[in-house]
Amino acid sequence: MKQLIFAFIFTFLGTTLSAQEGFKIGAQAGLPLGDYNDLVGVVIGADIGYMWAPNKIFDLGIKAGIIHGFAERFTSETVTVKLPSIQFAPLAASVRIWPSRSFSIGGDIGQAFGLNEGNDGGLYYRPQIGFQTGAQSELNISYTAIQNGDDTWSTVTVGFVYTFLSARHFR
Repeated sequence: MKQLIFAFIFTFLGTTLSAQEGFKIGAQAGLPLGDYNDLVGVVIGADIGYMWAPNKIFDLGIKAGIIHGFAERFTSETVTVKLPSIQFAPLAASVRIWPSRSFSIGGDIGQAFGLNEGNDGGLYYRPQIGFQTGAQSELNISYTAIQNGDDTWSTVTVGFVYTFLSARHFR
């Protein structure tokens, strides 16, 4: 299976690329769901990556990022408990399909590494829907899940992505 994945990736790396490719930087914010909903109040994240565009319908890329969940604070009459924040660093492969010029569906899959104490990280996946807001910008809505042991970190986020076009675009 690994050989098939590597062959697939190298096939697309060797394909003539169009002007849609480039470095992408993004930021997102959202709310936790499920197992972590009582521990985390708000989630923010940032990504950087590169997308190759072998044709006008399909993009393939790699991405790295950071996810930070701000801990909840619980207060009773005499005691205040502040839970620890939760951080992950995902590293993933990305795919986007463009059914129209202004709309995309796709996702990321990879590994999220836990950055805080007692957080081992796990399998990371993030399906998303994107809406192009300009020639180089996109607004997206996504669901993020990380299989963290017996728990699943899951969030719903809204994000903004900006593409720095590659030098190939300007030739």
